Amino acid sequence: GERETDTESHPVSNISLLGPGNPVSESVEYKAVSVFLVLLVCGVGIVGNIMVVLVVLTTQHMRTPTNCYLMSLAVADLTVLVAAGLPNISESLLATWVYGKTGCLGITYLQYLGINVSSCSITAFTVERYIAICHPMRAQTMCTISRAKRIIAGVWAFTCVYCTVWLFLVDIQIDRHGRAQCGYRVSRDLYLPIYLIDFAVFYVLPLLLAVVLYALIARILYLSPLPQPAESGVVTAATLRRSCKEPADVAHCVCSPQVTKMLAVVVILFALLWMPYRTLVLINSFVSTPYLDAWFLLFCRTCIYANSAINPVVYNLMSQKFRSAFRGLYSCQQRDGHRHTLSVLQAGCSIARDSRAAHASNGVLCLSACDCGLSISAGFQRGPRHSPHLSR
Repeated sequence: GERETDTESHPVSNISLLGPGNPVSESVEYKAVSVFLVLLVCGVGIVGNIMVVLVVLTTQHMRTPTNCYLMSLAVADLTVLVAAGLPNISESLLATWVYGKTGCLGITYLQYLGINVSSCSITAFTVERYIAICHPMRAQTMCTISRAKRIIAGVWAFTCVYCTVWLFLVDIQIDRHGRAQCGYRVSRDLYLPIYLIDFAVFYVLPLLLAVVLYALIARILYLSPLPQPAESGVVTAATLRRSCKEPADVAHCVCSPQVTKMLAVVVILFALLWMPYRTLVLINSFVSTPYLDAWFLLFCRTCIYANSAINPVVYNLMSQKFRSAFRGLYSCQQRDGHRHTLSVLQAGCSIARDSRAAHASNGVLCLSACDCGLSISAGFQRGPRHSPHLSR
């Protein structure tokens, strides 16, 4: 027979966690709040993470090893928001799984892929920060963009292979109400070890490593140890300041304390926002009656989405370079829009002239709209140059 514990299929699915027929999850109030939160958080997160990817790809001075890892994190967060957040809307409204078996397999796979890659990306930039600040001599050869790209490719390749296990664990289930859901097709004893491995490898170990490495970084940045020989590979506060003044082709790693603070905040948010769900799954794995309060599960799910959405906000608040790059991206879009409008007006004017020349002999009256168009296009050209309001 079908098991009640099958309601715990994938981590961020409304139906999977609550189970069909839950009276609270089917209430109008719950559906309204759930859909509103998902749309708000996922909308902000999708836009923000796309901007991070565009900024790193299109802005030359933003192509650093650290930002390569942040771009990998942004792509992983986009995967979580699209594969986990958006299907949740249809589940909340329809109380059934509408994507079929292929959707069940693919969406579950992409959810875990995004979740695990984001954890690995955080671990990667934590190690990079440690090397950059505590071992600046090694950093000149280890913290390079080419090495960062290879590490990121390895992370995605490993995680893609690792997550294939979920393709053999989930399937479409028909509940006692006759509604389809994406759930486990194996017994609890088989998927429990995988949950525990995920919890240890992609949550506990990255956080323990981050605590140790950021403690060592803080010792260098804030406790100013006594000078040590250069060959020891240990950097002092004075050495760090000198390292940060080196040319870009020598100092491959950005060693600003502000950057390190920003990345530490990302790690802290990762720990806090994933804690409710990870704790819930861990507890429910060992109790006979799982705790499935609808509103608490909505809180856990919203925290997961918020973790994937909040990083671009952190970058904007704590990094002047990201702030400027985001503004530059917006300004480029405005300029592209002005250029597009200008080209349309000029094309219209050209057509009007051709029409006037063709029909002048037949006495056809051609309205001189092109003159007005030229005036408008000239305004677009002059606006940014002479008007401080338009240029902002």
